Amino acid sequence: MKKFFGKYKKLIGMILFTALCLLVWRVGIHIKFPFANYSTLPTSGNANIFGFLDVFAGGGLSQFSILSLGISPYITSSIVIEMLQLDIIPAFKEWAEEGEEGKEKLNRWTRYIALFIAFVQALALILGLKATSNVYFRDVSEFNAFTYIYIAIVLTAGTAFTLWLADQITMRGIGNGSSMLIVAGIVVSLPTMMYQLFQYFLGSESTYRTDGVLGWQGVVLYIVMMLIFLGIVVAVVWMEGLQRKIPVVYANRPAGSKLIGQQDSNIPIKLNSASVIPVIFASTLLSLPTTVLEFIAASGKTVSEWWYTIFSYQKPIGFAIYIILIFVFAFFYSFLQIDPDKMADNLKKQNAHIPGIKPGEDTATFISKVLFKVTLLGATYLAILASIPVIVTFIFPSLPSSVQIGGTSLMIVVGVAIETVKQIKTEGQSQDYHGFM
Repeated sequence: MKKFFGKYKKLIGMILFTALCLLVWRVGIHIKFPFANYSTLPTSGNANIFGFLDVFAGGGLSQFSILSLGISPYITSSIVIEMLQLDIIPAFKEWAEEGEEGKEKLNRWTRYIALFIAFVQALALILGLKATSNVYFRDVSEFNAFTYIYIAIVLTAGTAFTLWLADQITMRGIGNGSSMLIVAGIVVSLPTMMYQLFQYFLGSESTYRTDGVLGWQGVVLYIVMMLIFLGIVVAVVWMEGLQRKIPVVYANRPAGSKLIGQQDSNIPIKLNSASVIPVIFASTLLSLPTTVLEFIAASGKTVSEWWYTIFSYQKPIGFAIYIILIFVFAFFYSFLQIDPDKMADNLKKQNAHIPGIKPGEDTATFISKVLFKVTLLGATYLAILASIPVIVTFIFPSLPSSVQIGGTSLMIVVGVAIETVKQIKTEGQSQDYHGFM
């Protein structure tokens, strides 16, 4: 045991450091922002009006936390920066091609924009809560413009602190700091989800009890739901490992002072190059207007059902928009991650080619076609997984909101867990080689 800890001391230290950062983040979730009424939560029954946004924040929104906004502004800012690199702002495109130095500049601007978005979102949150009801705040009579700005600055500082924690996890922990915080927020909500699912099917107030006696339907349906969740985990693990390999041949590749003959290799393209990003983007975009509508409804004003039909992905039109957004973001992010033109240019410089395909433009076209087909399958897989909770909600309309988002949550957790395990294995192997040397 002592030898094991001595050999993997660095890896164990990274894991413990990540756990410490997550603990600090979790403690921060329970610190309320100024003027908040601690005895009031912005919920209606079992339905949290913040929905999926509150899951990303680890429950911070519904607890009036100083870390209410979590990592969401950074995610939005990342989308903006990625889009601005597409010849919209030439300087950003140049930085993207400058290597590490350019990447550093883009990361800096991503944080600047994230903090600006956080400030705007914080103001919208405070104004929305205030317009909904005065019970969410103390000393309402003393509120003025400076009060709103002060609270917004505190929430923006909370986002800045969250980003700093994510950076610490990335640099000194096991990596993927932003993803780890998102997963931590989801994992915290999973026990509540499982408990409410148990209560719905098997609890003392279950609709499947007659005269206090639980019917067989409740037991069977509960087992089916557990199998669905288990099936999601197995499917994600299997699908995330699928790849389409494009064969590549290197001609007269230099090896030291000699030239060696042809060497065969391949370009692996993952079935789901965009990972869980499309589902996160689509869910976030639809959650924002839904949250605004909930605020308006909670304030006593009448909201047309038509708006819920458009923005709620539990309605036919909203569901269609949700699926379309998943496909759009899947293609956008995949082609952003894998640039066929740049890949074809690199192959040409390395004196390599795809068998039967001419170097240059023909190679780029071939890679684009393969990437399109693979992404189409990957986006369909994402859409099916994201649809499962919606279908379950349609079958059981009275399920608590925490259960309704279970499928998407499990998909994000499993996807990030796979990447984290790969990083831990890579780090462990590097320490093995270090010990060998």
